[in-house]
Amino acid sequence: MRNRSVFSLVVLFLTATIQCIYAEIKLPAVVSSNMVLQRDTTVKLWGWADPNEAISITVSWSKDVLLLKADSGGNWLVETKTTNSKKAQNILIKGENSKIELKNILFGEVWLCSGQSNMQQPVKGYSGQPSYGSLMAIAKSANSNLRLFNVDRVPSKVPLMDIEKYSGWIEASPESVPDFSAVAYYYGKQLQEILDVPVGLIVTSWGGSTVQAWISDEVLSKYQEVNLEKVDLKKSPQRTPTVLFNAMISPLISYTIKGVLWYQGESNLKEPDYYKKLFPAMVKDWRNRWGIGDFPFYYVQIAPFNYGNKKAFQSTDNSAFIREAQLACLELISNSGIAITMDIGEDKSVHPPKKKEVAERLLFNALNQTYGYKTLDYASPIYESIEHKDSGLVLSFKNAENGLYTFDKLEGFEIAGADKVFYPAEAKITNRGNHVFVKSAKVVKPVAVRYAWRNWIVGTLFDANLLPASSFRTDNWSDATH
Repeated sequence: MRNRSVFSLVVLFLTATIQCIYAEIKLPAVVSSNMVLQRDTTVKLWGWADPNEAISITVSWSKDVLLLKADSGGNWLVETKTTNSKKAQNILIKGENSKIELKNILFGEVWLCSGQSNMQQPVKGYSGQPSYGSLMAIAKSANSNLRLFNVDRVPSKVPLMDIEKYSGWIEASPESVPDFSAVAYYYGKQLQEILDVPVGLIVTSWGGSTVQAWISDEVLSKYQEVNLEKVDLKKSPQRTPTVLFNAMISPLISYTIKGVLWYQGESNLKEPDYYKKLFPAMVKDWRNRWGIGDFPFYYVQIAPFNYGNKKAFQSTDNSAFIREAQLACLELISNSGIAITMDIGEDKSVHPPKKKEVAERLLFNALNQTYGYKTLDYASPIYESIEHKDSGLVLSFKNAENGLYTFDKLEGFEIAGADKVFYPAEAKITNRGNHVFVKSAKVVKPVAVRYAWRNWIVGTLFDANLLPASSFRTDNWSDATH
């Protein structure tokens, strides 16, 4: 009899404990006080509760009370329309046994920022690898209209419902900015000032990550076998297929964003042709899952760097091939833009310190293509066509309406004949402004030109607004030499 009484007490205790666990409504990490909701659009609020629990949501910007019920699994989601108001807003969520109040919410522009270590690099820089201008940027960073959210590095073999580790929504300040992504911060700070609206930045990045890690199993399986059964996530998770998508992208998909900033590619250096397939597939998959149309996707071309092989020319050890692939993705991804960084690389560091310049070039894309600043130049000059003239070759460029420019003289050009052997060449901007004439005394009958076709080089060709041209080649040879 005594044992039965003890058993009954244990059952009652466990039942009460379980009820306590599920009695309170739970929200995802990204839905909290201080968040920025995308302005003037439909956004989602979601979370978990008891199965079939009745929930009411009151939002300060509407008189209507949102009434809903959790499904049989305890999941709930509701949509609401935001406005252009700049006032701080509140949300009150009530369940049968719980109440959650979210405060200090703003409507503004929300950008997701992802990639590898160059996106991850904080305003304060890495050890021995600075972000230029960081001290003044930190000193002047206090801004209640700029909100930051950082997803910590966690992998998962299966898609997660919520983020496991994070630094929640917080206002920009000298305390919060030093450890936040430099590219994201400089982009958001200037966007906020120019548009004069709140801006929210969500950074989810991992140094050394491959594009494969950021693609869902459903999509990546179309290109390669994905089997994570025996994978040890303690060993190079950032290079393991799908696991960063599962833990660091999937839990964010219901959160409405304006667009994405992407800085990645170094870890896919030796597979440029594959990257041209995977990167557009990733973008398409993200857009399909978010379900808000072809949102803007602006990305950075990797900068020149030694990569330990200064002589690389034709093999994929030469980072010019991955830069070429990234440039080609501009035509493969709708509503996209690219920031070229040929002039701001570092010979001895894969992390260029001029992060503000990178952010500005992303920003010019957004201002022109997303926010209607149509008189603002954003597109770097791109090689378009070639013609023979006076024992040399004339290259024409698009996106050079106001002409081309070089600070001193053009360098990094090479020219080849039918033998496919490239020689250093003289190059100059012609009086037509958007053309470059290239020749070499060693190549009597030239047929092809390459520019900046090296791992490490400093770009010298710009448009008149100082946007640099990408490295490029006019040929498609697989057996060229120099």
